[in-house]
Amino acid sequence: MPAVDKLLLEEALQDSPQTRSLLSVFEEDAGTLTDYTNQLLQAMQRVYGAQNEMCLATQQLSKQLLAYEKQNFALGKGDEEVISTLHCFSKVVDELNVLHTELAKQLADTMVLPIIQFREKDLTGKVTEFKHDLSMAKYSRLPKKKENEKAKTEVVKEVAAARRKQHLSSLQYYCALNALQYRKRVAMMEPMIGFAHGQINFFKKGAEMFSQSMNNFLSSVADMVQSIQGELEAEAEKMRVSQQELLSVDESIYAPDFDVAAPQINRNLIQKAGYLNLRNKTGLVTTTWERLYFFTQGGNLMCQPRGAVAGGLIQDLDNCSVMAVDCEDRRYCFQITTPNGKSGIILQAESRKENEEWICAINNISRQIYLTDNPEAVAIKLNQTALQAVTPITSFGKKHESSCPSQNLRNSEMENDRIVPTAELRVPKADELIAPGTPIQFDIVLPATEFLEQNRGNRRINPFGETEDETFPEAEDSLLQQMFIVRFLGSMAVKTDTTTEVIYEAMRQVLAARAIHNIFRMTESHLMVTSQTLRLIDPQTQVTRANFELTSVTQFAAHQENKRLVGFVVRTPESTGGEALSTYIFESNSEGEKICYAINLGKEIIEVQKDPEALAQLMLSIPLTNDGKYVLLNDQPDDSDGSPSENRGAESEA
Repeated sequence: MPAVDKLLLEEALQDSPQTRSLLSVFEEDAGTLTDYTNQLLQAMQRVYGAQNEMCLATQQLSKQLLAYEKQNFALGKGDEEVISTLHCFSKVVDELNVLHTELAKQLADTMVLPIIQFREKDLTGKVTEFKHDLSMAKYSRLPKKKENEKAKTEVVKEVAAARRKQHLSSLQYYCALNALQYRKRVAMMEPMIGFAHGQINFFKKGAEMFSQSMNNFLSSVADMVQSIQGELEAEAEKMRVSQQELLSVDESIYAPDFDVAAPQINRNLIQKAGYLNLRNKTGLVTTTWERLYFFTQGGNLMCQPRGAVAGGLIQDLDNCSVMAVDCEDRRYCFQITTPNGKSGIILQAESRKENEEWICAINNISRQIYLTDNPEAVAIKLNQTALQAVTPITSFGKKHESSCPSQNLRNSEMENDRIVPTAELRVPKADELIAPGTPIQFDIVLPATEFLEQNRGNRRINPFGETEDETFPEAEDSLLQQMFIVRFLGSMAVKTDTTTEVIYEAMRQVLAARAIHNIFRMTESHLMVTSQTLRLIDPQTQVTRANFELTSVTQFAAHQENKRLVGFVVRTPESTGGEALSTYIFESNSEGEKICYAINLGKEIIEVQKDPEALAQLMLSIPLTNDGKYVLLNDQPDDSDGSPSENRGAESEA
């Protein structure tokens, strides 16, 4: 190693300017070393702090890995394989934490502590000369003429003591500065030796810990990660393909009612969900509509607003009824009515398909199909046999076996005695009776032009197209007045009135259309049969809804199997000079044969009124009431033939 400059101890007592100049060089060197040592200590303390932070970080990491198992994920617990793998990694991190803790301790003892000790012990301060200078100044002021031996002796002793003390301090200071030239070399190397040994021990123990078993474990984890990554890529590809397929469809599906012409309607639903507009009353005449998410749950209709975590009950659907309604000039509205007949909520769907599917689903739920073992199969069966559930399809080949009166009472005996050969029987086809695609009218009111034609003259007609009872004075003088409670099912145009088969076919088509479209609401009326007209009267207002001249009724019949169904054909003139035929179908509280008998009797009265003798014979053959009216079928009419029941409303549910 190169030679080291020294301060000569022999010159410490003389303290010459040359010695002081050389001493200043040593002191400047010591000052530079002090600054560097302070900076080096800061760097080493930063390394130690980082290592200590590493210990705390690994400890926190280990705890966080174990906390994965305790997380309550919204989609369920974490994967068990991932949990076990994280447990293994937690153990590895714990072992690493032990190594990092040991390394931090070694750095503190072998790196940071030596440099601190070097700075505190070897980097000493300067030697003070304050007391020696004071003693020399006091000695220099001793008088020359008046010497005081005693005082002189004391000052000399004081100077000698101060000089000796300064000499001793200078020697120690010189020795320290000389030794510093050697100590600074050691002080720079010793901390780094401790740092290197600590790191070597750390890596050596880490290598021992990450043995072959750890390598195998890491390899298996890497394989698992690669497998998951492969699954992710495959799933991402599937989602990409699905996204392209979903976006490649026709733009029309984004329209609310894109398939309005021919929607594919599922009528077998026993549960339904989707957004609907709910009608809310905000005043006596004002309403608002709110778009909410509705869904069915069992026999209940639930509603869930946006942001809500669960839905609330809106309507109990058991035994309720549902029908399409017109509300505030909005399309696709339907109303749910409670079993007691009170109007419930009104909802609006966004399309015809949604509207009809909601109506079908609610109707299926109202039948409590959801309580069966296989509700889907029951719903399919009920909808397939909906027509049979209402009324059997008429067999045109089946001859009349009932006692339904004929249109001409005088020829009834001849028709009963006549034997029709089997070869002459011909079953008419449906298209010969009713034109395919003929529209069906489900309301009770006749078209305005037809109604006006029937009620021309001096009769007063209100703005709603209805006529008051007093406009028919002939009813007071009629020989026949019989009241029946009926419910209007529908009417449609027909092609012929030569056979009653046209009435049976109209019944079949009307009931089939009601079953297909889930129309179960019927308007109840009172059918007044007189010897001149058939009148439909509103049971509440007693206003005549429709009036048919009895002479225009050309056919009438009751259903052969469902005795409560009755219909008649009306022939009305047209503006073009021809005649139109329309069939009207009703459901009666009593047997339809009674209504047919009353109509037949009324037509008979019209015929015999031209012949007084025939009229007298007819009155003798049929019993009369006290007021001179005819009694129909029996002397004690059942409850359904009498006055309207107080408990029955204007409308009823099917």
